[in-house]
Amino acid sequence: MRTIALENHDSALREIINLISQEPLVVTEKGKPLAAIVGIDQDTIEALALGNNPDFLAIIARSRESYRRHGGISLDEIRRELEES
Repeated sequence: MRTIALENHDSALREIINLISQEPLVVTEKGKPLAAIVGIDQDTIEALALGNNPDFLAIIARSRESYRRHGGISLDEIRRELEES
């Protein structure tokens, strides 16, 4: 994931940042949507980074396959184990 520093860019970018602090912004070309720009916080950055990380996605896929094949632990069982520890 790439980032840019706001202090290194012109006032047009600052205007976009001000707009997205109020609501999401859809960027179009010839009337067709190309991208959506939304404000985010640190938690959202982390979720976005993980959601686009191939290693993490592979771990999730393996975990889901293991659950399909072997089952798992119910939420109630996890809660009981946590209460006991």
